[in-house]
Amino acid sequence: MRLGIIGCGAIGRDVTHAADKMTEIDKIYLFDIDKKAANVLAQEAKKAVVKNVEEFLPEVDVVMEAASQGAVVEYAEIILQAGKDLIILSIGSLLNDDFRKQLMATATEKKCKIYLPSGAVCGIDGIKAAQMAEINQVTLVTTKAPASLGIQTDKRQTLFDGYARDAILKFPKNINVAACLSLAGTGFDSTRVKIVVDPVTAYNSHRILAHGKFGRLRSEMENLPNPGNPKSSYMASLSAIACLRKLIEPIQIA
Repeated sequence: MRLGIIGCGAIGRDVTHAADKMTEIDKIYLFDIDKKAANVLAQEAKKAVVKNVEEFLPEVDVVMEAASQGAVVEYAEIILQAGKDLIILSIGSLLNDDFRKQLMATATEKKCKIYLPSGAVCGIDGIKAAQMAEINQVTLVTTKAPASLGIQTDKRQTLFDGYARDAILKFPKNINVAACLSLAGTGFDSTRVKIVVDPVTAYNSHRILAHGKFGRLRSEMENLPNPGNPKSSYMASLSAIACLRKLIEPIQIA
């Protein structure tokens, strides 16, 4: 397998290092608008080289976006039109219904797949299964330290209490989990989201609550920060790596 990675920040670095150790991956192509970041990362991985997306696209089997929502808007359609599988980490980019439907139509036409890692949350598999019957309500409660949300406060308070679509628009850099949960379950306009800031918390946590014909689901994840970027959860990187392994391994746990 040959892998293209867009974005050489903390997650892109973690994935590159992991992919470099996978015997099934022969070559890694890196791109970042910060050319220095891409070049530095390429020197850390034996299989990695730096190329523009348009240059490496004919050479790869799958592309992972680990950059930004803007990168998804700029490159996703091009990647799918080339018939390549795409892993999207900036899932908030799919909030635009027309854009998401266009990508789905292209992927169907070109017989390729769009993969969305579950990121810094656990329980998405249960939500996907429960959606096969009927889910009455899905709620995400996200609790973060002030620094993670870019604010200053000395008291615990609720910053947002509403639905996922509005949460993603108001907190685009902090709520990818809400986007993934919405797409797995009841949608952007039915998934409730509460965002809490807590100055004494040591972890960023995500709690999923759901009920329906399947029963009740409660799942909570307390995330340690990524060593390379304290604003990102380490689990987000691990989820991306696990998604990459899913494309390789013959046994799939659905």
